[in-house]
Amino acid sequence: MPAVLIDDVHKRFGNLEVLKGVSLTVEPGQVVALIGRSGSGKSTLLRCINGLEAIQSGRIEVAGHIVDQDPKHLRELRKDVGIVFQSYNLFPHLTVSQNIMLSPRITQNVPQAQAETLAREVLAQVGLSEKFDSYPDNLSGGQQQRVAIARSLAMRPKVMLFDEVTSALDPELTGEVLLVMEKLAKGGMTMLLVTHEMNFARNVASTTIFMHQGKIWESGPSRELFSNPQTPELRNFVSAGAH
Repeated sequence: MPAVLIDDVHKRFGNLEVLKGVSLTVEPGQVVALIGRSGSGKSTLLRCINGLEAIQSGRIEVAGHIVDQDPKHLRELRKDVGIVFQSYNLFPHLTVSQNIMLSPRITQNVPQAQAETLAREVLAQVGLSEKFDSYPDNLSGGQQQRVAIARSLAMRPKVMLFDEVTSALDPELTGEVLLVMEKLAKGGMTMLLVTHEMNFARNVASTTIFMHQGKIWESGPSRELFSNPQTPELRNFVSAGAH
């Protein structure tokens, strides 16, 4: 069964149609990069996959869940689907470990001792074991973003969504976050990521999708797509340094 199935999805904001019949299948363990200019529909697609935006027509299935707006269904969906945003959204009054333990404790009734073990595990995964008792304000932007990834991992998701997670970071900090994502990819995590980091898309994603004007304009194995764009739109995008 595919990890993600998107079938003829349309999404409008008022009169503006942002997604115009998007269809896409992601297999378990696949890493898919979504690239394209601002306004092409990439982030909206990611938010629809997690049920943060309602679609007007079409069908989305993720990790065996049909995505709709039923609150009970959304709660179940979000146990299996993690999403990490550009802004870290950490609670400043909670320590790193408390931020990570919050969701497993509340949504899965994980006992305190087990939640602590889990927090230590996922912090080790993102290379921040020593920050267990730190507060977010004492961390760099890159470290906060890695904690946000750890927080998602603590839910043991089947699919991870990343929405331009490095765009607010300077190059040095971007590198440390991308390294964590690369490790997850190598570990077999199913991932969809919206990114401006073209080298990362080319080297780490198995498939890259170029979105343009609310549609999947071009897609294919990442290295092929970058080395041999089939459309003038993708050629221009790649040659313009992808911004």
